[in-house]
Amino acid sequence: MAASAAPSSPQASAGARLRVLVADDSVVVRGLVSKWLQEAGCEVVATASNGRLAVEALDRVTPDVVLLDIEMPELDGTQALPRLLAKRPGLQVVMMSTLTQRNAEISLRCLALGAIDYLPKPEGNRGVTTSASFRDDLIQKLRMLGAAMRSRVRPVTTERPAPGIARAPAAPVRPATAAPTTRPRPVRASVPRALLIGASTGGPRAVGEVLEGIGAATLRRVPILIVQHMPPVFTAVFAEHLGTRIRLPAAEAKHGEVLRPGVVYVAPGGRHMGLAASGSEVSVRLDDGPPVNFCRPAVDVMFRDAADVFGSATVSVVLTGMGSDGTQGAKALVEAGGTMLAQDEATSTVWGMPGSLAKAGYAHEILPLPAIGPALRALIAGPGAAL
Repeated sequence: MAASAAPSSPQASAGARLRVLVADDSVVVRGLVSKWLQEAGCEVVATASNGRLAVEALDRVTPDVVLLDIEMPELDGTQALPRLLAKRPGLQVVMMSTLTQRNAEISLRCLALGAIDYLPKPEGNRGVTTSASFRDDLIQKLRMLGAAMRSRVRPVTTERPAPGIARAPAAPVRPATAAPTTRPRPVRASVPRALLIGASTGGPRAVGEVLEGIGAATLRRVPILIVQHMPPVFTAVFAEHLGTRIRLPAAEAKHGEVLRPGVVYVAPGGRHMGLAASGSEVSVRLDDGPPVNFCRPAVDVMFRDAADVFGSATVSVVLTGMGSDGTQGAKALVEAGGTMLAQDEATSTVWGMPGSLAKAGYAHEILPLPAIGPALRALIAGPGAAL
């Protein structure tokens, strides 16, 4: 059986339709997803019923994004992913899987191997057919990835330096609309009482890199609270992976548990994570309130509570992610005297969340991902501290 393919054309640039390859062993899923994407303005350039056909399709078409199911015959998604990326470096691959612990483990492993994102899929063809939320999440994710890819289109220069003259690396070029407004003036830092991290698309890899960059010795000084936009099941697995990676206790947060330095608290999928103070103790507050910024958990909820509870004794960062979650909470934190960092556009998978607060002027520093861990380490440890 051969993959179904449309004629090839150059990859999407500014104004072009996003080109998508759909790989899933279910003909129903392939048909529905293709129909939804076409209705949303995407171009489905090929479909494939297994990983082998998806890899072979790259010889005939040039997709911008591949939707790759995990469970397929002959060559499954985990086996196809490295072959797709080897054949087309820079290809954007979104994993699709049903919401089980096993598939959550596999999806997070695929993110570490180069997949750009993941999409939980309802159980069975009937679940996919009747799930409006799956359709909406799929279309929103693809639209945001398309917008992010178009924003990265840059003119290519052929200018060369004169012989014998070394040129310093050029700073990343940003669209004029991406320039941040004036940043808040640095404030005299209080001794940090908490590290807060918000992230979405591309976040699992970014969060891990940031925590490693800070280092376990410094992280033991403060509790670490993380809101990563993820569904239930995934957040528990994500926390476990973080704990293994940085060798500190890490788990989904539980309602009412008292914060302790050196412990990582991950907001459970589907629940907001806030904070409550009682005397000298601060505890986790979980609730099932309505989504904020279309998200639950929402970064804004955590940031707003932290502004009330910790005030200026917070160090926070917003990493890669779609949308604007975190911007209003960042405003509250900065006004309370807290320190706010944001990931830059060049190293973000999607410069939605960090870009939103940067443009609003709530970021003290806008840094590339490799620089964020060391910057946070210095802020948490303080000047002259032994790290």
